[in-house]
Amino acid sequence: MEVTVVIPTLNEEEAIGEVVEGFVKRGYRVLVIDGNSQDRTREIAKEKGAEVVIQSGKGKGQAVAEAFEIVNSDVLVLIDGDGSYLPEEVDKLLEPIKRGIADHVVGNRFANFEKGAFTRLNLFGNKVLNFFFRFAYGIELRDILSGYRAMTKEVYKNADLKKPGFEVETELTVETIAKGFRIMEVPITYRKRGGRTKLNPLKDGFKIGKTIYELLSRYSPARYLYFAGLAFIIAGLIFGCYVVVEWFARVTHYLLAILTTLFIITGVQLVMFGLIADFIFRSNVEFRKEIRRLKEAVEREGKGD
Repeated sequence: MEVTVVIPTLNEEEAIGEVVEGFVKRGYRVLVIDGNSQDRTREIAKEKGAEVVIQSGKGKGQAVAEAFEIVNSDVLVLIDGDGSYLPEEVDKLLEPIKRGIADHVVGNRFANFEKGAFTRLNLFGNKVLNFFFRFAYGIELRDILSGYRAMTKEVYKNADLKKPGFEVETELTVETIAKGFRIMEVPITYRKRGGRTKLNPLKDGFKIGKTIYELLSRYSPARYLYFAGLAFIIAGLIFGCYVVVEWFARVTHYLLAILTTLFIITGVQLVMFGLIADFIFRSNVEFRKEIRRLKEAVEREGKGD
């Protein structure tokens, strides 16, 4: 397989040399997408053997999307340039793809992280966001925010990335499962990063949580509408209880009763629309999977001839 390692960077001079060198020594092509660093990140990366492209926009998500347009390798490995991930563990991510059992492999940081790699707030936030993802999507992934992952050409060329910032890992994960690709996790080591982090735990954590919910419309329209419908139904029940209690006290709320009815009817309709949308979406995903299976079968037969 032809493999390209993509490293989005911004002021990572403390660790970028070690990261690039680790992959170059193993014979991999390394592409650094630099977000106009003000230190020696680009110079060090070039010295160690990487190709460097200056990012045309801003944000990690935009850098990754730009890399997806440039790269044309069989497999793309995505890794942060802060030294928190080990280049020597890349084979762990590539192995499932080589064996043909996964299209997108994510490194699970929680399997082995050293002291200081996470602050308490970051660790708590990661756990909450991952739990929210599992609850909302029903997919058993433990580290959707990992920055170390490998994916086939079909995955990264079909990924429609729109989020410019740190939401990119979440978006990549959802794009993979929404389009019927196989995703799995492997345990990796996670070290304390070199240099200062650009991540704002509260601000970026809120954005990621919002993204998880927003992207439900791509993965499962039904679940997206279920949440909205449930909110309307709960609001209707709360108002309804109040109207009934007041009615027993001989106080009538005609307008509130009408509002209660509208809330409940709207909620039920949203749930019904969700069921219809989910049926259509699931059929589309299964159709894509079947087309992919047929394509692979034809390619195997061609190689056999």
